[in-house]
Amino acid sequence: MVDTLGLDPARRRAQLDLARRAGLPAVAVLFDTDPAVCRRRNAQRDRGVPAAVLDGQLRRVPAALRELSLEGWDLVTRPAGAAIEPAHSPGSRRAADEQRLRPAQLGFVLQISAFGWGDDPPGWLAAVAAAAAGAGLDGIALMDHLIQIPQVARAWEPIPEPWVTLGMLAGLAPGLRLGTLVTPVTFRAPGILAKTVATLDVLTGGRAFCGIGAGWWDREHAAFGLPFPPAADRLDQLEEAIETLRALWQPGTKAYHGTRVSLPETTCYPRPVAQVPIIVGGSGERRTLRIAARLADGCNLPSGLDVLDRKLAVLREHCREAGRDPAEVAVTVQDIPVIGDDRGHAAAIVERLRGRTPAATFARRHQAGTAADHIGRYRLLAERGVSTVFVSLPDLAGPRDVLRLAPVTAAFR
Repeated sequence: MVDTLGLDPARRRAQLDLARRAGLPAVAVLFDTDPAVCRRRNAQRDRGVPAAVLDGQLRRVPAALRELSLEGWDLVTRPAGAAIEPAHSPGSRRAADEQRLRPAQLGFVLQISAFGWGDDPPGWLAAVAAAAAGAGLDGIALMDHLIQIPQVARAWEPIPEPWVTLGMLAGLAPGLRLGTLVTPVTFRAPGILAKTVATLDVLTGGRAFCGIGAGWWDREHAAFGLPFPPAADRLDQLEEAIETLRALWQPGTKAYHGTRVSLPETTCYPRPVAQVPIIVGGSGERRTLRIAARLADGCNLPSGLDVLDRKLAVLREHCREAGRDPAEVAVTVQDIPVIGDDRGHAAAIVERLRGRTPAATFARRHQAGTAADHIGRYRLLAERGVSTVFVSLPDLAGPRDVLRLAPVTAAFR
Protein backbone atom coordinates (compact mmCIF):
# COMPACT_ATOMS: atom_id res chain seq x y z
CA MET A 1 0.00 0.00 0.00
CA VAL A 2 1.33 3.44 -0.94
CA ASP A 3 -0.14 6.51 0.79
CA THR A 4 0.48 9.42 -1.58
CA LEU A 5 -1.16 12.45 -3.10
CA GLY A 6 -0.77 10.67 -6.44
CA LEU A 7 -0.36 13.88 -8.45
CA ASP A 8 3.00 13.03 -10.05
CA PRO A 9 2.54 10.94 -13.27
CA ALA A 10 6.14 9.65 -13.23
CA ARG A 11 5.83 8.42 -9.66
CA ARG A 12 2.50 6.75 -10.45
CA ARG A 13 4.04 4.93 -13.41
CA ALA A 14 6.87 3.71 -11.18
CA GLN A 15 4.39 2.38 -8.64
CA LEU A 16 2.37 0.68 -11.38
CA ASP A 17 5.54 -0.90 -12.80
CA LEU A 18 6.53 -2.13 -9.33
CA ALA A 19 3.16 -3.89 -8.97
CA ARG A 20 3.55 -5.51 -12.39
CA ARG A 21 7.04 -6.83 -11.59
CA ALA A 22 5.79 -8.22 -8.25
CA GLY A 23 2.82 -9.90 -9.92
CA LEU A 24 0.35 -7.95 -7.78
CA PRO A 25 -2.88 -6.22 -8.84
CA ALA A 26 -2.51 -2.46 -9.15
CA VAL A 27 -5.42 -0.57 -7.60
CA ALA A 28 -5.85 3.20 -7.31
CA VAL A 29 -8.21 4.33 -4.56
CA LEU A 30 -9.39 7.92 -4.90
CA PHE A 31 -10.56 10.00 -1.96
CA ASP A 32 -12.72 12.98 -2.83
CA THR A 33 -12.07 15.49 -0.05
CA ASP A 34 -13.67 18.91 -0.16
CA PRO A 35 -11.01 21.61 -0.77
CA ALA A 36 -12.34 23.59 2.22
CA VAL A 37 -11.74 20.58 4.44
CA CYS A 38 -8.20 20.23 3.07
CA ARG A 39 -7.47 23.87 3.86
CA ARG A 40 -8.93 23.60 7.37
CA ARG A 41 -6.92 20.49 8.18
CA ASN A 42 -3.79 22.09 6.79
CA ALA A 43 -4.29 25.09 9.08
CA GLN A 44 -4.47 22.76 12.09
CA ARG A 45 -1.10 21.13 11.42
CA ASP A 46 1.98 22.12 13.41
CA ARG A 47 3.71 22.93 10.11
CA GLY A 48 1.20 23.38 7.33
CA VAL A 49 1.83 23.25 3.59
CA PRO A 50 2.20 26.81 2.20
CA ALA A 51 -1.17 28.03 0.95
CA ALA A 52 0.07 28.57 -2.61
CA VAL A 53 1.43 25.01 -2.76
CA LEU A 54 -1.83 23.57 -1.46
CA ASP A 55 -3.84 25.57 -3.99
CA GLY A 56 -1.64 24.20 -6.78
CA GLN A 57 -2.17 20.64 -5.58
CA LEU A 58 -5.93 21.10 -5.50
CA ARG A 59 -5.94 22.52 -9.04
CA ARG A 60 -3.93 19.50 -10.25
CA VAL A 61 -6.48 16.92 -8.98
CA PRO A 62 -8.95 16.92 -11.95
CA ALA A 63 -6.15 16.33 -14.48
CA ALA A 64 -4.69 13.51 -12.34
CA LEU A 65 -8.08 11.81 -12.28
CA ARG A 66 -8.30 11.87 -16.08
CA GLU A 67 -4.75 10.52 -16.43
CA LEU A 68 -5.41 7.61 -14.06
CA SER A 69 -8.14 6.23 -16.31
CA LEU A 70 -5.63 5.90 -19.18
CA GLU A 71 -2.63 4.45 -17.32
CA GLY A 72 -3.68 0.79 -17.18
CA TRP A 73 -4.54 0.31 -13.51
CA ASP A 74 -6.40 -2.92 -12.80
CA LEU A 75 -8.97 -0.99 -10.78
CA VAL A 76 -9.64 2.69 -10.13
CA THR A 77 -12.19 3.07 -7.38
CA ARG A 78 -13.68 5.56 -5.00
CA PRO A 79 -14.69 4.32 -1.51
CA ALA A 80 -18.39 4.69 -0.82
CA GLY A 81 -17.56 6.00 2.64
CA ALA A 82 -14.21 6.27 4.36
CA ALA A 83 -13.96 5.39 8.04
CA ILE A 84 -11.19 7.65 9.31
CA GLU A 85 -9.20 6.35 12.25
CA PRO A 86 -7.72 8.98 14.56
CA ALA A 87 -3.95 9.11 14.22
CA HIS A 88 -3.55 9.29 18.00
CA SER A 89 -5.29 5.93 18.55
CA PRO A 90 -4.10 3.27 16.10
CA GLY A 91 -6.35 0.23 16.20
CA SER A 92 -9.35 2.13 17.52
CA ARG A 93 -11.48 1.53 14.41
CA ARG A 94 -11.02 -2.22 14.70
CA ALA A 95 -11.73 -2.00 18.41
CA ALA A 96 -14.94 -0.01 17.83
CA ASP A 97 -16.16 -2.68 15.41
CA GLU A 98 -15.30 -5.34 17.98
CA GLN A 99 -17.23 -3.44 20.64
CA ARG A 100 -20.35 -3.44 18.49
CA LEU A 101 -20.07 -7.18 17.86
CA ARG A 102 -18.88 -8.37 21.29
CA PRO A 103 -19.40 -5.59 23.83
CA ALA A 104 -17.02 -5.28 26.76
CA GLN A 105 -18.08 -3.59 29.98
CA LEU A 106 -16.37 -0.45 31.21
CA GLY A 107 -17.38 2.02 33.90
CA PHE A 108 -17.23 5.80 33.51
CA VAL A 109 -16.94 8.39 36.27
CA LEU A 110 -17.06 12.13 35.58
CA GLN A 111 -14.18 13.95 37.20
CA ILE A 112 -15.08 17.60 37.70
CA SER A 113 -11.90 19.66 37.62
CA ALA A 114 -13.20 23.14 36.76
CA PHE A 115 -16.23 24.79 38.30
CA GLY A 116 -17.80 27.35 35.98
CA TRP A 117 -20.74 27.84 38.31
CA GLY A 118 -20.99 31.64 38.16
CA ASP A 119 -23.38 33.00 40.78
CA ASP A 120 -25.22 29.72 41.39
CA PRO A 121 -22.86 26.99 42.67
CA PRO A 122 -25.65 24.71 43.98
CA GLY A 123 -27.70 25.04 40.80
CA TRP A 124 -24.69 24.37 38.58
CA LEU A 125 -23.67 21.31 40.59
CA ALA A 126 -27.23 19.97 40.56
CA ALA A 127 -27.48 20.38 36.78
CA VAL A 128 -24.12 18.70 36.14
CA ALA A 129 -24.99 15.84 38.50
CA ALA A 130 -28.32 15.31 36.76
CA ALA A 131 -26.59 15.32 33.39
CA ALA A 132 -24.05 12.77 34.63
CA ALA A 133 -26.84 10.45 35.70
CA GLY A 134 -28.73 11.06 32.45
CA ALA A 135 -25.63 10.35 30.36
CA GLY A 136 -25.21 6.96 32.02
CA LEU A 137 -22.12 7.76 34.07
CA ASP A 138 -21.47 5.67 37.17
CA GLY A 139 -20.28 8.44 39.44
CA ILE A 140 -18.64 11.79 40.06
CA ALA A 141 -15.11 12.39 41.32
CA LEU A 142 -13.62 15.67 42.52
CA MET A 143 -9.99 16.73 42.62
CA ASP A 144 -8.61 17.49 46.07
CA HIS A 145 -6.63 20.71 45.77
CA LEU A 146 -6.50 23.91 47.77
CA ILE A 147 -5.61 26.10 44.77
CA GLN A 148 -6.80 25.47 41.22
CA ILE A 149 -3.98 23.72 39.38
CA PRO A 150 -2.39 25.31 36.29
CA GLN A 151 -3.19 22.27 34.14
CA VAL A 152 -6.89 23.16 34.48
CA ALA A 153 -7.40 26.89 35.03
CA ARG A 154 -6.08 30.02 36.69
CA ALA A 155 -5.22 30.04 40.38
CA TRP A 156 -8.04 32.44 41.33
CA GLU A 157 -10.77 30.30 39.78
CA PRO A 158 -12.86 28.21 42.19
CA ILE A 159 -11.73 24.81 43.43
CA PRO A 160 -14.05 23.83 46.30
CA GLU A 161 -13.14 21.62 49.24
CA PRO A 162 -14.12 18.22 47.83
CA TRP A 163 -15.53 16.33 50.80
CA VAL A 164 -17.90 19.17 51.69
CA THR A 165 -18.97 19.34 48.03
CA LEU A 166 -19.41 15.58 47.84
CA GLY A 167 -21.68 15.77 50.89
CA MET A 168 -23.92 18.14 48.94
CA LEU A 169 -23.77 15.92 45.86
CA ALA A 170 -24.88 12.97 47.98
CA GLY A 171 -28.30 14.62 48.08
CA LEU A 172 -28.24 15.80 44.47
CA ALA A 173 -26.98 12.68 42.71
CA PRO A 174 -28.86 9.61 43.93
CA GLY A 175 -27.39 6.43 42.48
CA LEU A 176 -24.00 7.89 41.59
CA ARG A 177 -20.73 6.80 43.19
CA LEU A 178 -18.90 9.70 44.83
CA GLY A 179 -15.30 10.26 45.88
CA THR A 180 -12.01 12.02 45.23
CA LEU A 181 -9.33 11.53 42.64
CA VAL A 182 -7.21 11.96 44.62
CA THR A 183 -6.86 13.15 48.24
CA PRO A 184 -3.25 13.91 49.26
CA VAL A 185 -2.29 12.26 52.55
CA THR A 186 -0.61 15.53 53.55
CA PHE A 187 -3.93 17.43 53.80
CA ARG A 188 -5.75 15.55 56.54
CA ALA A 189 -4.87 13.27 59.43
CA PRO A 190 -5.67 9.69 58.34
CA GLY A 191 -8.18 9.20 61.15
CA ILE A 192 -10.11 12.33 60.15
CA LEU A 193 -10.16 11.15 56.55
CA ALA A 194 -11.48 7.76 57.70
CA LYS A 195 -14.32 9.49 59.55
CA THR A 196 -15.09 11.74 56.56
CA VAL A 197 -15.24 8.91 54.03
CA ALA A 198 -17.30 6.69 56.33
CA THR A 199 -19.83 9.48 56.77
CA LEU A 200 -20.09 10.03 53.01
CA ASP A 201 -20.58 6.30 52.51
CA VAL A 202 -23.50 6.30 54.95
CA LEU A 203 -25.06 9.38 53.35
CA THR A 204 -24.83 7.79 49.89
CA GLY A 205 -26.02 4.34 50.93
CA GLY A 206 -22.68 2.68 50.28
CA ARG A 207 -21.56 4.53 47.14
CA ALA A 208 -18.39 6.27 48.38
CA PHE A 209 -14.85 5.62 47.15
CA CYS A 210 -11.57 7.08 48.32
CA GLY A 211 -8.86 8.06 45.89
CA ILE A 212 -5.67 8.71 47.80
CA GLY A 213 -2.11 9.68 46.91
CA ALA A 214 1.14 11.14 48.20
CA GLY A 215 0.49 14.69 46.93
CA TRP A 216 2.74 16.58 44.54
CA TRP A 217 2.22 20.37 44.62
CA ASP A 218 4.37 22.20 47.14
CA ARG A 219 2.79 25.60 46.40
CA GLU A 220 -0.61 24.81 47.89
CA HIS A 221 0.99 23.31 50.99
CA ALA A 222 3.06 26.44 51.60
CA ALA A 223 0.09 28.74 50.95
CA PHE A 224 -2.06 26.94 53.53
CA GLY A 225 0.66 26.39 56.11
CA LEU A 226 0.91 22.64 55.60
CA PRO A 227 4.13 20.62 55.81
CA PHE A 228 5.36 19.17 52.54
CA PRO A 229 7.91 16.50 53.43
CA PRO A 230 10.17 14.74 50.90
CA ALA A 231 8.60 12.20 48.56
CA ALA A 232 9.88 9.19 50.51
CA ASP A 233 8.23 10.48 53.69
CA ARG A 234 4.98 11.23 51.90
CA LEU A 235 4.90 7.69 50.55
CA ASP A 236 5.43 6.43 54.10
CA GLN A 237 2.41 8.54 55.06
CA LEU A 238 0.42 6.96 52.21
CA GLU A 239 1.05 3.50 53.64
CA GLU A 240 0.13 4.68 57.13
CA ALA A 241 -3.06 6.33 55.87
CA ILE A 242 -4.30 3.23 54.04
CA GLU A 243 -3.59 1.09 57.09
CA THR A 244 -5.44 3.57 59.33
CA LEU A 245 -8.48 3.64 57.05
CA ARG A 246 -8.68 -0.14 57.06
CA ALA A 247 -8.28 -0.30 60.84
CA LEU A 248 -10.99 2.26 61.61
CA TRP A 249 -13.45 0.73 59.15
CA GLN A 250 -13.16 -2.81 60.51
CA PRO A 251 -15.86 -4.25 62.80
CA GLY A 252 -15.65 -3.68 66.52
CA THR A 253 -13.84 -1.15 68.69
CA LYS A 254 -10.81 -3.16 69.77
CA ALA A 255 -7.23 -1.89 69.79
CA TYR A 256 -5.24 -2.16 66.57
CA HIS A 257 -1.53 -2.89 66.24
CA GLY A 258 -0.34 -3.19 62.65
CA THR A 259 2.71 -2.76 60.48
CA ARG A 260 3.01 1.04 60.71
CA VAL A 261 0.04 2.04 62.86
CA SER A 262 -1.06 1.41 66.45
CA LEU A 263 -4.42 2.64 67.77
CA PRO A 264 -5.74 2.16 71.32
CA GLU A 265 -9.27 1.72 69.95
CA THR A 266 -11.10 1.70 66.64
CA THR A 267 -14.31 3.45 67.61
CA CYS A 268 -15.35 5.03 64.32
CA TYR A 269 -19.11 5.34 63.96
CA PRO A 270 -20.95 5.38 61.70
CA ARG A 271 -19.13 2.56 59.96
CA PRO A 272 -19.15 2.51 56.14
CA VAL A 273 -22.20 0.73 54.73
CA ALA A 274 -20.03 -1.31 52.38
CA GLN A 275 -16.34 -1.87 51.77
CA VAL A 276 -15.12 1.51 50.52
CA PRO A 277 -12.74 1.06 47.57
CA ILE A 278 -9.34 2.67 48.16
CA ILE A 279 -7.78 3.76 44.86
CA VAL A 280 -4.13 4.81 44.87
CA GLY A 281 -3.40 7.59 42.41
CA GLY A 282 0.10 7.81 41.00
CA SER A 283 2.38 5.82 38.74
CA GLY A 284 5.79 5.82 40.39
CA GLU A 285 7.14 2.40 39.53
CA ARG A 286 9.43 1.72 42.49
CA ARG A 287 7.20 2.75 45.38
CA THR A 288 3.71 3.99 44.48
CA LEU A 289 2.74 1.01 42.33
CA ARG A 290 4.19 -1.33 44.94
CA ILE A 291 1.99 0.28 47.61
CA ALA A 292 -1.05 -0.07 45.34
CA ALA A 293 -0.22 -3.72 44.66
CA ARG A 294 0.09 -4.53 48.36
CA LEU A 295 -2.57 -2.39 50.01
CA ALA A 296 -5.11 -0.86 47.62
CA ASP A 297 -8.33 -1.99 45.95
CA GLY A 298 -7.43 -0.13 42.79
CA CYS A 299 -4.78 1.97 41.08
CA ASN A 300 -5.31 4.99 38.86
CA LEU A 301 -2.94 5.25 35.88
CA PRO A 302 -2.47 7.45 32.80
CA SER A 303 -4.69 6.54 29.83
CA GLY A 304 -2.07 6.81 27.07
CA LEU A 305 -1.67 3.28 25.74
CA ASP A 306 2.11 3.26 25.52
CA VAL A 307 2.55 4.53 29.08
CA LEU A 308 -0.32 2.40 30.38
CA ASP A 309 1.15 -0.82 29.01
CA ARG A 310 4.42 -0.21 30.88
CA LYS A 311 2.73 0.75 34.15
CA LEU A 312 0.41 -2.27 34.00
CA ALA A 313 3.35 -4.62 33.58
CA VAL A 314 5.07 -3.09 36.61
CA LEU A 315 1.91 -3.11 38.73
CA ARG A 316 1.19 -6.75 37.96
CA GLU A 317 4.77 -7.75 38.75
CA HIS A 318 4.50 -5.98 42.12
CA CYS A 319 1.26 -7.91 42.75
CA ARG A 320 2.99 -11.19 42.06
CA GLU A 321 5.90 -10.26 44.34
CA ALA A 322 3.38 -9.49 47.10
CA GLY A 323 1.66 -12.85 46.57
CA ARG A 324 -1.49 -11.16 45.33
CA ASP A 325 -3.56 -11.94 42.27
CA PRO A 326 -3.26 -8.89 39.94
CA ALA A 327 -6.99 -9.20 39.26
CA GLU A 328 -7.62 -8.11 42.86
CA VAL A 329 -6.32 -4.61 42.07
CA ALA A 330 -8.78 -2.79 39.84
CA VAL A 331 -7.15 -0.70 37.12
CA THR A 332 -8.63 2.72 36.53
CA VAL A 333 -7.35 5.51 34.29
CA GLN A 334 -7.75 9.25 34.15
CA ASP A 335 -8.61 10.53 30.68
CA ILE A 336 -8.93 14.15 29.51
CA PRO A 337 -10.60 13.82 26.10
CA VAL A 338 -11.95 16.36 23.66
CA ILE A 339 -15.28 14.94 22.46
CA GLY A 340 -17.11 16.83 19.73
CA ASP A 341 -20.54 16.33 18.20
CA ASP A 342 -18.68 15.93 14.90
CA ARG A 343 -15.13 16.46 13.68
CA GLY A 344 -15.69 20.14 13.01
CA HIS A 345 -17.00 20.65 16.53
CA ALA A 346 -14.02 18.76 17.99
CA ALA A 347 -11.68 20.99 15.97
CA ALA A 348 -13.47 24.09 17.26
CA ILE A 349 -13.03 22.91 20.88
CA VAL A 350 -9.34 22.36 20.25
CA GLU A 351 -8.98 25.82 18.76
CA ARG A 352 -10.76 27.42 21.72
CA LEU A 353 -8.70 25.64 24.37
CA ARG A 354 -5.24 25.23 22.89
CA GLY A 355 -3.80 28.65 23.80
CA ARG A 356 -0.27 28.81 22.40
CA THR A 357 -0.06 25.03 21.91
CA PRO A 358 -0.17 24.01 18.22
CA ALA A 359 -3.60 22.67 17.32
CA ALA A 360 -2.31 19.28 16.19
CA THR A 361 -0.31 18.84 19.40
CA PHE A 362 -3.29 19.75 21.59
CA ALA A 363 -5.62 17.49 19.59
CA ARG A 364 -3.20 14.57 19.92
CA ARG A 365 -2.68 15.18 23.64
CA HIS A 366 -6.45 15.11 24.27
CA GLN A 367 -7.32 12.45 21.65
CA ALA A 368 -9.71 14.91 19.96
CA GLY A 369 -12.54 13.26 18.05
CA THR A 370 -16.19 12.25 18.09
CA ALA A 371 -17.88 9.91 20.54
CA ALA A 372 -17.52 7.13 17.94
CA ASP A 373 -13.75 7.67 17.86
CA HIS A 374 -13.50 7.40 21.63
CA ILE A 375 -15.55 4.20 21.79
CA GLY A 376 -12.79 2.35 19.95
CA ARG A 377 -10.10 3.91 22.11
CA TYR A 378 -11.89 2.96 25.31
CA ARG A 379 -12.36 -0.57 24.00
CA LEU A 380 -8.56 -0.75 23.73
CA LEU A 381 -8.40 0.18 27.42
CA ALA A 382 -10.97 -2.47 28.35
CA GLU A 383 -8.96 -5.09 26.47
CA ARG A 384 -6.01 -4.24 28.73
CA GLY A 385 -8.04 -4.87 31.87
CA VAL A 386 -9.12 -1.32 32.71
CA SER A 387 -12.37 -1.35 34.69
CA THR A 388 -13.16 2.37 35.07
CA VAL A 389 -12.32 5.54 33.17
CA PHE A 390 -12.34 8.80 35.11
CA VAL A 391 -13.29 11.30 32.39
CA SER A 392 -12.28 14.92 32.90
CA LEU A 393 -13.71 17.05 30.08
CA PRO A 394 -11.37 19.99 29.42
CA ASP A 395 -14.27 22.03 28.01
CA LEU A 396 -16.79 21.28 30.78
CA ALA A 397 -18.93 24.37 31.20
CA GLY A 398 -22.30 22.85 32.04
CA PRO A 399 -24.66 19.89 31.66
CA ARG A 400 -24.76 19.93 27.84
CA ASP A 401 -21.08 19.07 27.71
CA VAL A 402 -21.60 16.08 30.00
CA LEU A 403 -24.38 14.73 27.78
CA ARG A 404 -21.91 14.27 24.90
CA LEU A 405 -20.65 11.26 26.86
CA ALA A 406 -23.97 9.43 26.53
CA PRO A 407 -23.12 7.50 23.31
CA VAL A 408 -19.82 6.40 24.89
CA THR A 409 -21.33 5.04 28.10
CA ALA A 410 -24.17 3.37 26.18
CA ALA A 411 -21.67 1.42 24.09
CA PHE A 412 -20.18 -0.20 27.21
CA ARG A 413 -23.27 -1.04 29.26
